Amino acid sequence: MLDTHHHLWSYNTEEYDWIPPETPLAQDQLLPELQSATSAAGVTGTVAVQARQIIEESHDLLKIADQGDLIQGVVGWVPLISDSVEKDLEELSAHPKFVGVRHVLQEEPDDYFLRDDFHHGLARLPSHKLVYDLLLFQRQLPVATKLVDRQPELGIVVDHIAKPEAQNGRVEADWRSRMKELAKRDNILGVKFSGLATEFPENDDISPDTIKAYFQESLEIFGPKKLMFGTDWPVCLLRLDSYKAWADTVRELVSELSSDEQAQILSKNGQSAYGLKS
Repeated sequence: MLDTHHHLWSYNTEEYDWIPPETPLAQDQLLPELQSATSAAGVTGTVAVQARQIIEESHDLLKIADQGDLIQGVVGWVPLISDSVEKDLEELSAHPKFVGVRHVLQEEPDDYFLRDDFHHGLARLPSHKLVYDLLLFQRQLPVATKLVDRQPELGIVVDHIAKPEAQNGRVEADWRSRMKELAKRDNILGVKFSGLATEFPENDDISPDTIKAYFQESLEIFGPKKLMFGTDWPVCLLRLDSYKAWADTVRELVSELSSDEQAQILSKNGQSAYGLKS
């Protein structure tokens, strides 16, 4: 299994003020913790994804990835609206494990998705053989689709199945229709089945039926050649007991598929989207 989405951090309250205190997130979550979690879950490779919007973190993640073979790729942050974007991309893309860039668009107003300077930076990614991780909420799907259309040469991976409003055992109709529209775009390289556990209302139980429904809908919309496994660890620990719990959930969800389809979702799609060595 290839975990296409997790984070790492050296915890402090100033830089991670969004982390609730006295939770499993409020502590160092670095390579030793990742190795322990993945080993218990039977996951053999990962893609580390940015958690802070500072370029120093991108370099730090690459240094951690260099310590072994577990982290196969890094999706970092680059100041895409900066005049220095080309220099930054040249420096980072020289590292073979730097495979993509992400900006926390879910926290931006809709007009940020279409800023000219932002798109100037996005347009530089294909020449460096980098993909873009698209992080958004369900409500942002219309403007996100405009972003995707404006960058037809840019390979894009959708994080966390676009963070649907997960509740009450049903699939949101708006999410379904807008994801079907997004799926028509050829430059969507993959969609991560990750991050769903933390989209349930805080006071609601996590519904296995809802998780299964979103998996089945995502599979139907994007097909087994684009859906990919990710954990969103350690953020998932806000609602789950362990990394292994989500890995086992996805294993169970794919168990009724063919062996080839299972391999695609659990590892091959992520390897292909990010250009990782198999």
